[in-house]
Amino acid sequence: MSHTIPFADRLNNVETSAIRELFKLLGKPGIISFAGGFPDSALFDVDGIREAVNAALSEEPGATLQYGATEGHPPLREQLAAFMASKGVRGLAANDLIVTTGSQQALDLLGKTLVSPGDKVIVEGPTFLATIQCFRLYGADLVTVPVDGQGAQTDRLEQLIAEHKPKFVYLIPTFGNPSGAMMSLERRKAVLRMAVKHGTLIVEDDPYGDLYFGDAPPPSLLALADEVPGARDVLVHCGSLSKVLSPGLRVGWMVGPAELLAKATMCKQFSDAHTSTFAQATAAQYLKAGRMPATLSRVRRVYAERAATMTTALRRELGDAIDFVAPQGGLFVWAWLTGAGGKVADGAVFAKKAIEQGVAFVPGAPFFANDPVHATLRLSFATAPLDKIEEGIQRLGKAL
Repeated sequence: MSHTIPFADRLNNVETSAIRELFKLLGKPGIISFAGGFPDSALFDVDGIREAVNAALSEEPGATLQYGATEGHPPLREQLAAFMASKGVRGLAANDLIVTTGSQQALDLLGKTLVSPGDKVIVEGPTFLATIQCFRLYGADLVTVPVDGQGAQTDRLEQLIAEHKPKFVYLIPTFGNPSGAMMSLERRKAVLRMAVKHGTLIVEDDPYGDLYFGDAPPPSLLALADEVPGARDVLVHCGSLSKVLSPGLRVGWMVGPAELLAKATMCKQFSDAHTSTFAQATAAQYLKAGRMPATLSRVRRVYAERAATMTTALRRELGDAIDFVAPQGGLFVWAWLTGAGGKVADGAVFAKKAIEQGVAFVPGAPFFANDPVHATLRLSFATAPLDKIEEGIQRLGKAL
């Protein structure tokens, strides 16, 4: 007799990620993949992390291996506050942030603490796929603000805030996933002003802000918040070491109003008690050792070269059949198929043809919570060496 498990109703709101389905096709030998959103494991500072592990185990073995505070390992909170200060965030104390298991957990905690079924939440179109899934799991009704090369369109955002009165607005202002867009300084200030004016909570997710290729991007919303009276009270900032140090450590953090952090800490207690103290102590020792600036300058240089190679090859091999904004940082090129000359104009169709040619990328439609733009695609240059980028884009040209 077959028995069906009575799953929770909330699971009706989410389906398996289209990206996960695509990864099943990647087992074919010889495939060049631009599909993943991972940093390159060859760039991890293994020696530095090993030293940090040894320092943690020799200096504070008990604290490193024992249960810890749900809010986070105190030495790490101190180091993260200092790290944020180095990026222009003034007056941030260790108690103003909690440590999360990657910034992904911060998003889950925001869903748990803020979203009731039917609540409106504004996200960018396109935005991080796991965010769409996570907020929908808690019953959010997602509203999309369009994005261009300068990030979310703030005039449209203000109209949507006035119309929908959302629980919060979720933005990735710096080198968004998948858009790669960098929100301009003017728009950042406009977002903070409208947040205060409408009393709307803004969530700034910033996993990529350190991965810039040329000049540093404008300061984060958190760093700019002091210029707009009241902005700190309506702003949450999520940070992560995943893209700059190691995703396997699962170390992220969340800065926000004290009452929100208290509720998030309570929910975190039910979920994992605390982020791994071993990982936190390791990250604290790593930051304390002062190795981060050298690590960042190395990964910036490598990713900048790969991004430039990819964008040059795209122009050469696909010509006017593709359009994109050259990324100034992050891990992604976000592109549109123009259909010029009768070429493919649908990202999902193109993805299948590309796999046949031995190259993989992610079609863009799943990154939209509403009204997907089917002509879009996301290419990651982060994990492929230069010769593979050249060859992969040549294969893409053949797939058109």
